Amino acid sequence: MSDYLGKDTFKLGFGLMRLPKNPDGSIDIPQVCQMADRFLAEGGTYFDTAYVYDDGRSEAAFKAAVADRHPRESYTICTKLCAWLQCHDEQSAKQQFYTSLERTGAGYFDYYLLHAVQRNNYRKYDEYHIWDFIAEQKAKGLVKHWGFSFHADPELLEELLTAHPEVDFVQLQINYADWENPGVAARRNWEICKAHGKAVTVMEPVKGGVLADPIPAVKRVFDEAGNGLSYASWAIRYVASLDNIITVLSGMSSLAQMEDNLSYMKRFQPLSEQEQQVIARAQEALNADKSIPCTACHYCTEGCPMGIPIPEIFTVANRRKGSPEFRTVREYNIVTQGKGRASQCVQCGQCEAACPQHLPIISLLEKCRELEK
Repeated sequence: MSDYLGKDTFKLGFGLMRLPKNPDGSIDIPQVCQMADRFLAEGGTYFDTAYVYDDGRSEAAFKAAVADRHPRESYTICTKLCAWLQCHDEQSAKQQFYTSLERTGAGYFDYYLLHAVQRNNYRKYDEYHIWDFIAEQKAKGLVKHWGFSFHADPELLEELLTAHPEVDFVQLQINYADWENPGVAARRNWEICKAHGKAVTVMEPVKGGVLADPIPAVKRVFDEAGNGLSYASWAIRYVASLDNIITVLSGMSSLAQMEDNLSYMKRFQPLSEQEQQVIARAQEALNADKSIPCTACHYCTEGCPMGIPIPEIFTVANRRKGSPEFRTVREYNIVTQGKGRASQCVQCGQCEAACPQHLPIISLLEKCRELEK
């Protein structure tokens, strides 16, 4: 990969947040190996993981599938330090960096991020002196490029980039559903990064899978376009067509998903003007829909005192809306078996504080109580 940020032609990145699983819940390492091999063989280089993904198993899977099996110069790796999860003080926060080095077996990080910076946690990175700490790791050669992943408003992004001009890049949530969504402000945040001369890596281009299997009204728009490409391809190519982009991360969960992504990204062509018009019609269809825009990142469930599987409950609610034949009660009982139910929410608010999408989770769970009937 070129050292010049944002100038690479292969725009697909392999996100390691939603890796394939075995029936017992462990990561299917042989399949991850196959996926990584195909990715590298077709010219991909960028892998993205994080200290907190799958309680560290994501970083370990990267080591098993990539670092232990491929030359160091054949790939680039990005991981992240989370100062507000799985740590309790400055020392334990900084220890995440060294633990990630060991888990990944990478030797150094091509890219490194302060994880999921938003209004309710950004001061932790100041309190624990993480900005200076990562700058020190870069000076030591343990980090090549660094920045932060961002889930907040344009005003805070402007403030952070003004205070920290030393960062190299920013990871943003960008997709055609959130381009003008005021809760995400994808367009405005992208514009601010460009104004500050910061390249961008993109997360959630298919919005946690929502745009890979969109609502029927959106499917009809793409089906009528008649090019035969997957719904995910429209979403990923839309973002990859923007300028100032280092890579577009796709959290792939199977070899089939990898093959689909490679089919249109290994010889990527930006969207044509006609295809942009198709996306505009899809955005109109989405804006008319009132489904819950949850990406199933599960940040909301980390500290839920009732153990409520919030994203799974929202999925049931959305699927019921999309299909009158959907067996709501049975599916709801399956996802909540042995866990909390929507009616057990104590409205403590920790979920809303952690949600990158800024969803009104408490009121949404109230509405989801009807799924229990």
